[in-house]
Amino acid sequence: MNLRGRAAAAAGTLITVATLAVGGPAAAAAASPPGVTHEENPRVPEGAVWTEAYFPSADDSGVELHADVLRPAHLPAHARTPVILAVGSYFNHAGQTGPEGWTRTGPSSRFADFTSGADLFARGYTYVMVDLRGFGGSTGCLDWIGPGEQADVTAAIQWTATRPWSTGRVGMYGKSYDATTGLVGNNLRLPALKAVVAQEPVWNMYNYLFSNGVPRPNVTGTPNAYNGIATMTPLPDDTARYRANAAYEQSHPECLADNLTNNNNPDRYSSYWRARNLAAQARGTNTPLFVTQGFIENNTKPEDMQEFLDNHHGVERGWVGQWEHVRGNETNGQGQLLMGRAGFFDEVMRFYDRYLKGIRPAVHDPAYAVEDNTGAWRAQPTWPAPSSRTSAALADGRYVDDGIGATLAAPTADGWDMEHYTDPVPPAARALAPTSSYFTWSTPVRSRLRITATPQITLHASAPGNVMARLWDVAPDGTAVMFDENVALIERAGRVAFDLKSTDWTFEPGHQLGVQLGTIGSGNWRDTPSGNTIEITRARIGLAVQNPRLDVPTQGDRSPFLDTYLRQNTRTLTGIGEGTFPLTLRHRS
Repeated sequence: MNLRGRAAAAAGTLITVATLAVGGPAAAAAASPPGVTHEENPRVPEGAVWTEAYFPSADDSGVELHADVLRPAHLPAHARTPVILAVGSYFNHAGQTGPEGWTRTGPSSRFADFTSGADLFARGYTYVMVDLRGFGGSTGCLDWIGPGEQADVTAAIQWTATRPWSTGRVGMYGKSYDATTGLVGNNLRLPALKAVVAQEPVWNMYNYLFSNGVPRPNVTGTPNAYNGIATMTPLPDDTARYRANAAYEQSHPECLADNLTNNNNPDRYSSYWRARNLAAQARGTNTPLFVTQGFIENNTKPEDMQEFLDNHHGVERGWVGQWEHVRGNETNGQGQLLMGRAGFFDEVMRFYDRYLKGIRPAVHDPAYAVEDNTGAWRAQPTWPAPSSRTSAALADGRYVDDGIGATLAAPTADGWDMEHYTDPVPPAARALAPTSSYFTWSTPVRSRLRITATPQITLHASAPGNVMARLWDVAPDGTAVMFDENVALIERAGRVAFDLKSTDWTFEPGHQLGVQLGTIGSGNWRDTPSGNTIEITRARIGLAVQNPRLDVPTQGDRSPFLDTYLRQNTRTLTGIGEGTFPLTLRHRS
């Protein structure tokens, strides 16, 4: 496993609150924990006993948080166990992102695949789901991973660590929103948090709604979606306390209005977004961390991922590759693993057993398992691995910022939340307007070569407007795959610098890199074209380049989404030049 360094942990103030058990007759304390069993309520997982609890958030706001607690049914009530904690917006008893047709209340089934697939209760773990403020049975205004929700994560970790049935060792688990709260947990530096598993998180909340000053199409749709989740009607047999807390927004309509207004701010340097920049806040943290990230993700993208991992100095594990917004264990209708790699739950439990129980695993797992665009998997001690850095000058050029090709059909209102949002499918192949963008070409690569880590663009623009950068893998016959892109607002004439998404893309011999600069020709952003003719000078691209001959293979199959992505993003380009800069391995960074 990769150890990036160590940092001192800051101690937190512990919260002591009594657990409230609801429903069902309590079993004798010596036999099993009190609460509701699967036999009494089919919504309770087999092998578990369910209770509910309430406790205050950690920011003295008066917010009351709700938790569903699932204890191993075979253990006595006083048995102390390590705790797996999930904190998020999707644990409402009525459903995750909308009513699911339940006729009886019970704990959310959001991660039932994990608790059953990992045999969590038989292994002697307690599992706790905590509703963030504004969601489920918790009061307060939803806060988009801001200081309020960060206080909720603090309280949840401290509360679970101090229960009489807890060993005081807590791990966090999640995917998407509740993976992002795991990153928050790491950043809090609480001694009780011993491990985090975060699948497809958002590394910096700003990037989910904006890109360098340019709004994404979900900039209002996503806050509206979470307003809808926050106001979901509880079930009739939920407790009076749960139902009263769930109705909080009815007497506090400012919660919903503020969630829309606050998130519609394009200034990434504002205090609002600085408080939600998890990558920057990770500096010096050292909680053992297991992450997954799809490089071609169409939802929570690998933006500021490298900054977070560079700032994190603890043990790291990861699966990174060519998939969409999926869990490590998910399969399609043909039984194919959507990430392509087998054994996710086994690997996760070896990780938890090591850091929550002190059990050294008998199986050695690579620190990072990485799938590139050829579908091949390799093991690395870290991601990104130390590699050759290269910087190349790009051609001067000009384009009209007309926003050609940027129209899109909006998804339905219930498709904007972080669990379901996907970028619009790229339009069918068509001739690129020569006035809307221009290309710079590398010379053909002489041997296989990989672009990895996070490409960077710098340029000087002559006028305000918008700029899009796209990277293309161009075969000798002109067949090209667009494998990376990002955009930026040009607020005024002058220097502009921005990162593209993190990537891991292998070029075959004879292929060229095409760098396209121009107007925003994609429905993935809601830009306002300036109409200006923008001249670009002094443009450069910075790349990390890796030699595939040094790869150490590890198990894994081609993720199914890779072929979908290739179909959607392959075009035939014309007018390809001989190239003005080489892609070569230079000094190591």
